[in-house]
Amino acid sequence: MEAWSLYRGGMSHQTESGWDFEPVYGPERLDGFDPAEKLGVPGEYPFTRGVYPTMYTQRPWTMRQYAGFGTAAESNQRYHQLIDAGTMGLSVAFDLPTQMGYDSDAEIAHGEVGKVGVAIDSIDDMRLLFDRIPLDQVSTSMTINAPGSVLLLLYQLVAEEQGVSGDKLTGTIQNDVLKEYIARGTYIYPPKESLRLISDIFAYCQTELPRWNTISISGYHMAEAGATPAQEIAFTLADGIEYVRTAVAAGLDVDTFAPRLSFFFVSRTTLLEEVAKFRAARRIWAQVMRDEFGAKNPKSLMLRFHTQTAGVQLTAQQPEVNLVRVAIQGLAAVLGGTQSLHTNSYDEAIALPTEKAARLALRTQQVLAYETDITATVDPFAGSYVVESLTDEVEAAARELMDRVEEFGGAVAAIEKGFQKQEIERSAYRIAQEIDSAERVVVGLNKYKVAEEEPYEPLRVDPAIEAQQVERLAKLRAERDQAAVDKALADLQNAARGNNNCLYPMKEALKARATVGEVCNALRAVWGVYVPADTF
Repeated sequence: MEAWSLYRGGMSHQTESGWDFEPVYGPERLDGFDPAEKLGVPGEYPFTRGVYPTMYTQRPWTMRQYAGFGTAAESNQRYHQLIDAGTMGLSVAFDLPTQMGYDSDAEIAHGEVGKVGVAIDSIDDMRLLFDRIPLDQVSTSMTINAPGSVLLLLYQLVAEEQGVSGDKLTGTIQNDVLKEYIARGTYIYPPKESLRLISDIFAYCQTELPRWNTISISGYHMAEAGATPAQEIAFTLADGIEYVRTAVAAGLDVDTFAPRLSFFFVSRTTLLEEVAKFRAARRIWAQVMRDEFGAKNPKSLMLRFHTQTAGVQLTAQQPEVNLVRVAIQGLAAVLGGTQSLHTNSYDEAIALPTEKAARLALRTQQVLAYETDITATVDPFAGSYVVESLTDEVEAAARELMDRVEEFGGAVAAIEKGFQKQEIERSAYRIAQEIDSAERVVVGLNKYKVAEEEPYEPLRVDPAIEAQQVERLAKLRAERDQAAVDKALADLQNAARGNNNCLYPMKEALKARATVGEVCNALRAVWGVYVPADTF
């Protein structure tokens, strides 16, 4: 131990989840470790080693770049650039008003239109967003939650205009509202009504969009808010359990919808613990689905997930260093067995990514896939003393947190008590203190700084976009059949008051050119809006 301290300069090391790293890991750390029980083989229960037998040895993960800004036409241009650069899947970023279910001409939307994503107000915008993009050939992920049903139906309507039927569409809506109450804040309706809408989406897609992933249960935003790896998977899987319980209570058979569930995690620079986190999450989910819900279909037991590199770890100082961070984070995701990956652009801590930065981010994945040997074999870290030990430790810590959530009565009850939010805030505060004191080194921020930063010209969103969207909305409302819109919105409200699936009348309203805000306002009028307990 003394030699180790000298070698490391006296530094102590802790995992992100808060326990000490051992200087050396050996077989004694795995005393009693049963490879058959804990590991199995790739593609089989408990899926520790990956959800597919061959993983990347025959084809790499889906390289899915997250993009969207300004108008639908501008974002469409960026999508074509990414497709030309070799991306395998699109991932849509929506602006804040769209995420909150408001139109661009709503008073509350002023100053936010097109800023952090693309503004989508109606089917007219969605049509522009996917202009000349064949939706039967491209897999699309949409980072949208409370209005997830609305954007999904707009996507389906545009596909139908292209002549593409629902059974040919592939992709994902995030649709994870519970994490919004915990960490992100773009909720609309109270939890009970949000869960009702999610179960309607499950049922609708089972019939109309059978290849669509109906939810991406997300730990990413919890991690960005400060959650440790153990907290990230514990609270994410607890949310997943709540969604499954809701669907089963609504009369859906677990093996009909569970194979379409997917997850979304962060990948940090702490490579070893991140790999362990992904492996532990697969193991926990497989056991929960088999033992608690009695799932029989092996696909119901598979935790399939998308990964995004950690935006919160990027710095505005010396932004080129972020290229190194993102490469390490991407490597951790691949070694952990992700099914798809978005690599952040190096300039995202400053502004929206430039075209060059977005291309470099994609090139990072392509180097990992085609210039390294990490795709040559499945689960390269299997049997590693340190990774297997960390996998067990992350699993144990996550299960303990999941048990505490259950003591409250499940994820929703724990959310209403503020449990998850308080735990994450405690971790975030610890991290902030460590950075401020330089106990946690952030290169370029609190150590290895430069006297003067090189000038950088960020991508800026034209403020005229808001006026353009307002003008488009006025034109839409003047041209459409308002009586047809009013009738469709009334039908939607009747479904919301009763037990009928809301997505069928919602689709008719959107087809009649009702706007995103009008659809969400119709549901607000019936269901109300969520007010967090700490604001009472």
